[in-house]
Amino acid sequence: MPAARESLLDAAYTALARRPWSAVRMVDVAASAGVSRQTLYNEFGSKEGLARALVRREADAYLAGVDRALSGTAPPGGLTTTATLTGGTGPTGPGRTGGPALSGGTTPPGPRTPPGPRTPPGPRTSPEPRVSPAPRPR
Repeated sequence: MPAARESLLDAAYTALARRPWSAVRMVDVAASAGVSRQTLYNEFGSKEGLARALVRREADAYLAGVDRALSGTAPPGGLTTTATLTGGTGPTGPGRTGGPALSGGTTPPGPRTPPGPRTPPGPRTSPEPRVSPAPRPR
């Protein structure tokens, strides 16, 4: 059921653009896609399965844009795909009008800047003070 699958992923994407993932309900996704909740569960198995499929689809679209940019076939202006599954919104691939994204986004292709020097991590802090064990009797 490829058409239903894409409709469900589009509906989940739209739902995620409007609210955080924890507030997205499977019944609402199914209704928005015009299918039964059973069809949704048959296709993805669970809400986690739907999330995995959505992340996979968006990551594939994102990586395809990166591939196009690196091969010199990116549209003028560079990459337009953003990807974070945090409920943020932004421009997305062809035919999409914004919504959740999988990473912090992309920048137009250009010369690569080497990373700056690494700084060592600071001291670790624990939420509770450590207490040394009592000495053992001999």
